[in-house]
Amino acid sequence: MRLAVSEADDPLTTREVSEAVGVPHAHMAKVVTRLQHLGVLDARRGRGGGLGLTELGRGASIGWLVRELEGDGEVVVCDGETPCPLRGACRLRGALRAAQEAFYASLDPLTVSDLVASPTGPVLVGLLGRRPE
Repeated sequence: MRLAVSEADDPLTTREVSEAVGVPHAHMAKVVTRLQHLGVLDARRGRGGGLGLTELGRGASIGWLVRELEGDGEVVVCDGETPCPLRGACRLRGALRAAQEAFYASLDPLTVSDLVASPTGPVLVGLLGRRPE
């Protein structure tokens, strides 16, 4: 979201974004790599490099992004090392799956651009205290 409101001629670094949103740099680097592989983020190294959101990234469905980043597997594991004795007759598993699908369905119509509309965008811009050059 922070990259969606950054200026194209002043790209942010992974470190700057991680500091702005309060996420450890190592974690942010992993997220950047995943987003780059999905085609929603462009990362350029070296002088004049930085991070930029692609057009795919700006229009990406939040539901799609969450599925790709978090996975859409079962909420509970019923057939693990010690299988649940209720797995053949449990109604909770189905209810949780339905809730999960409703969660994704509520996120599907939203895009990254939707999320940075006012009043969120100006707050995101203010998160980065750029160092004076």
